[in-house]
Amino acid sequence: MMKNNRALSFFIVTLVYILATVAGIFTYLALPLDMWLSLLIADIVATVVTFVFSVIFKNASVYDPYWSVAPMVICCAFAIDGVSLSGLVVLVVILLWSIRLSANWAYTFHGLAYQDWRYTMLCEKTGKLYPLINFVGIHLVPTLIVYACILPSIIVIENAPSLNPVSLIFTALSLLGVTLQLVSDRQMHAYRKNRETPFIRNGFWKHSRHPNYLGEILMWYGVGLYCVINMPSIWYLVIGAILNNALFLFVSIPMADNRQSRKEGFALYKSETHALFPIKKRR
Repeated sequence: MMKNNRALSFFIVTLVYILATVAGIFTYLALPLDMWLSLLIADIVATVVTFVFSVIFKNASVYDPYWSVAPMVICCAFAIDGVSLSGLVVLVVILLWSIRLSANWAYTFHGLAYQDWRYTMLCEKTGKLYPLINFVGIHLVPTLIVYACILPSIIVIENAPSLNPVSLIFTALSLLGVTLQLVSDRQMHAYRKNRETPFIRNGFWKHSRHPNYLGEILMWYGVGLYCVINMPSIWYLVIGAILNNALFLFVSIPMADNRQSRKEGFALYKSETHALFPIKKRR
């Protein structure tokens, strides 16, 4: 009964994230290590707290907001003592992305009685191995990828390099990604209210099966390259955006397409659309 109460579920999830945040902050402050390593360990501790509650409530979707909430909390924490212009730009971009994605999660959140279909599928397929898959695959790996994506931003905020005007090109790329996600999600929500066709075929979805994923990929390439242009010495940290890209290409897209393939007409639909790019497909 409690899990079906949407308002109560919101309250519970909020408490979970407050506890995770407090645990992460105390861990970070207690560690006499380099910033990047202390932050990594603190991030993992916060993830473990979230995981424990996902087990308690038997719902791995307790972790779902982590992807958008953690970057906002972490970046704001590092900017609290002041931020340079270069740091402010990347902070604003991440906040816009985070607020939009968190709002989309809140809009689609039905309560703790509902779990993402992907997690349920993994539970059914992996059986006794599911607790391990749950912790490593659903919680830990996404946390590590998000950490790798935001680390360049933290370094820019901390080191306050001069703003290189060329880097604003990549700010625009991130904003394009955020806009693409916003519009494609709204189009999907409208489609779900009145499903007249097996597949959404309007707006960005007319020629793309996953335009929202493309927006997420563009967002983090934009952030990573922005930071690298402003601090060339951290060029190797663009690996975060590459890992994020790989996650969507090799995990998220195949899983979503496999589920859609059960619908009649999927083969034709797939032949007429790109996995990511919302442009007409040549035959």
